[in-house]
Amino acid sequence: MAAAGLIIGAARSGAGKTTLTLALLAAFRRRGLAVRAAKSGPDYIDPGFHAAATGVACPNLDSWAMTPELSGAILAGLAETADLVLIESAMGLFDGVAGAPGRRGSAANLAARHGLGVLLVLDVSGQSQTAAAVARGFIGHDPAVRIAGAVLNRVGSDRHRTQVADALAALPLHLFGSLPRSAAVALPERHLGLVQAREQAELGTLLTHLGELAERHFDLDAILAAATPIAGLVPQAGAGPALPPPGQRIALARDDAFSFVYPHLLAGWRAAGAEIVGFSPLADEAPPAACDACWLPGGYPELHGAALAAASRFRAGMAAFARTGKVHGECGGHMVLGRWMEDAGGQRHAMLGLLDHASSFATRRLHLGYRQAVLLAESALGAAGTALRGHEFHYASLAELGTDASLALLADAGGTSLGPAGGVRARVSGSFFHAIAPG
Repeated sequence: MAAAGLIIGAARSGAGKTTLTLALLAAFRRRGLAVRAAKSGPDYIDPGFHAAATGVACPNLDSWAMTPELSGAILAGLAETADLVLIESAMGLFDGVAGAPGRRGSAANLAARHGLGVLLVLDVSGQSQTAAAVARGFIGHDPAVRIAGAVLNRVGSDRHRTQVADALAALPLHLFGSLPRSAAVALPERHLGLVQAREQAELGTLLTHLGELAERHFDLDAILAAATPIAGLVPQAGAGPALPPPGQRIALARDDAFSFVYPHLLAGWRAAGAEIVGFSPLADEAPPAACDACWLPGGYPELHGAALAAASRFRAGMAAFARTGKVHGECGGHMVLGRWMEDAGGQRHAMLGLLDHASSFATRRLHLGYRQAVLLAESALGAAGTALRGHEFHYASLAELGTDASLALLADAGGTSLGPAGGVRARVSGSFFHAIAPG
């Protein structure tokens, strides 16, 4: 039997999509369903919560950065072992960028491509009957996107719920239930989003609570009935990795400072025959010498500057590794490859010095958006001239550019040039650019 799916969408970020998705994942898993999750758009943090709720890695699906063939193959792999797949939208359901139809980065693109209904999360805090006007707009906005039903979030009282429900009753929209306003289900946040799932000791208790709330407040049978078989799946055989593995044995930094790596990249590397060996810089571990490539992902190194500066085995091991193996750093990893890093308090911490730049988190400025990249030099990302698609999302900036050759030429999603970026020195490369797929 083919897996069924739903997209969890809303009008904006902060409406409660992640909380609602976790509640449904926990509730359906309690019922014995093989439930899986995916995240629409670039995001490292929410998928960690989804993985905790399902026990299975949560991949990203991106209609701008990925070809339909790649996203279809990733979704096919997820659906292969699932009864139900829930895909959480980033931002608002229709939010994306200008581009070719179906390739604009919105969750609505995925809904239309895979024939999936949308479970609309209506945050009704500060409104009542107006919620019906919002829902009416969603229902009629795009004929290719079917709104399967809605749930109300942050309901203030029984009277408040009745007011909203009565207004929605005039629409061709099934109301699946509502969640009351409660600080007990709020997830803690920091500058890039939620505090990582791996850092929350009470997450298991919260997931149990959310599952119980879903059982109590939602018509789970109706939600399950609204899920439809997933169309547009692509056979995984022959799909190949999203990016070629940078080596045969890849040392991957993984801890609270280095955790931003996309599951589809790791799965593609393994499928191509590469072995991935984890190590922890925060535990002062060096990359295993038997590896031929080292990948420093993004994450939160700016919160651990003193520990990384004092990690002598890690620092010596990285210097030795770079003499014979390829090294690449994305975003936070790029910051650690530089000479020093300044934290939010203005304290400078010595970093690896394998590249010549220096970075600062003291004056925060948001860098956010899709990126097109063309490599200017051979690196762990590929040969010179390779075109890639990905994104940037960081608050740190370069305090000193350094003298290294640039890694890539960047442009935004619309093709506007952003100039050269990143650095390359011998076998070492890095940039704030997160690679997702070929360009």
